[in-house]
Amino acid sequence: MSGKLIISVSGVRGIVGEQLTPIAALEYACAFGKFLRETVTVKDKRIRVCIGRDTRRSGRMLASAVMSGLTAVGVDVIDLSVVTTPGVGIMTRHLGCSGGMVITASHNPAQFNGIKLLLSNGVAPTPRLLERIKKVYYDKSFDFVGSEDVGQLSFNESTDSNHIAAILKTVDKEKIRAKDLKVVLDCINGAGARVTKKLLKELGCCFVAINDEPTGIFAHPSEPLAENLGGLCERVKQEKAQIGFAQDPDADRLAVVDETGRYVGEEYTLVLAAKAVLRQKSGPIATNLSSSRMVDDITGQFGVKVIRTPVGEANVVAAMLENNCIIGGEGNGGVIDLRVVPVRDSLVGMALILHLIADTDKTISELADDIPAYFMIKEKFPADESQVQEVLSVATKDFSNAKIDTTDGCRFDFEDGWIHLRASNTEPVMRAIIEAKDRQTAEKYLGKIKQIRSKVVGSRD
Repeated sequence: MSGKLIISVSGVRGIVGEQLTPIAALEYACAFGKFLRETVTVKDKRIRVCIGRDTRRSGRMLASAVMSGLTAVGVDVIDLSVVTTPGVGIMTRHLGCSGGMVITASHNPAQFNGIKLLLSNGVAPTPRLLERIKKVYYDKSFDFVGSEDVGQLSFNESTDSNHIAAILKTVDKEKIRAKDLKVVLDCINGAGARVTKKLLKELGCCFVAINDEPTGIFAHPSEPLAENLGGLCERVKQEKAQIGFAQDPDADRLAVVDETGRYVGEEYTLVLAAKAVLRQKSGPIATNLSSSRMVDDITGQFGVKVIRTPVGEANVVAAMLENNCIIGGEGNGGVIDLRVVPVRDSLVGMALILHLIADTDKTISELADDIPAYFMIKEKFPADESQVQEVLSVATKDFSNAKIDTTDGCRFDFEDGWIHLRASNTEPVMRAIIEAKDRQTAEKYLGKIKQIRSKVVGSRD
């Protein structure tokens, strides 16, 4: 990985001790604090920011640095301790804070950590606002305050109760409780264990929790992909459970395992949650360009519109707010329900899917099989900015017969599938998402992408 800290709409990411140091964290917090002091216009109001973190061993250290940076520029801090990312979003609004900061690297491996910013409405800064914060950070133009104006630190332990209360308003709790569902939950030793077990108890589920100790020492690779969830799949079969749920370390992503122990996956999470909501009311759905065509299929069944956005939670939320969407999210297992919080939320996804099971009286395998299936390939390869642009340029020429969307890299739509090529928001790589009607077609498109990449890399040697 390069030595430069990655700052994008998805937050700051880096390897701890290399790109992401306590000094970098402190200075980034100073930049955010200065931005808030310049943009919050309410007179005589103390600027307050709530801070939460996942369970990574570097989290406490980075949280301390962030708190120091904020208080150094005159911002008060409310420490939420170990909570989920959506939990910080909820508390930012509940406590009337000017902003929130989450110390997390989400699904990235344990050696990474990161910082995610939230505004007073619980939404991540737009790209335009983020550029202002980045400029302060890179210019080091911080406005430190004197002793009398230093920000003060306080603590709050009500995140879980507020989070659960918001979710319970969106589902029929008694209908779910009446099903007496058995759930196996894999919390990947992250921040979601405590609050998720409380939620499942409220919903009347009998549950078995694995990897629920909040150690930050992940029992398996932290991204909730099929190859990482063999233990969960097997445990669902052993326990004869109706469903298995897998979170990532900050609990903003959710993958599903059906009652047979089959990995249903992340792409189905949003589709199943959307179906649960669409059965209750009608309205548009927002998702990103890398999400499956299954979203289009399910919305087609209900006669509603799909709005596609660039990748990144902030982009999806902006589209949801602008278009009054009833549900939204990303194909990486991130469900966003504005009734709860404008942040991807695995707990929302669980509640809605459990509600769907109860409402339809179908198994999760039956519900998944009702949705037209596609074959998806997700690849990534090292690429600097110039290589990304060269690959996109060559691909645009080679796929000139496709419908092309250039709002985020390039998405090429064909009758039998689509390709999305883009630079990652969180790693120095280029991502290739390919979906087609079958494996053979998807692999054919992947082969063409590999040829294009070889052509570009070869030309640079």
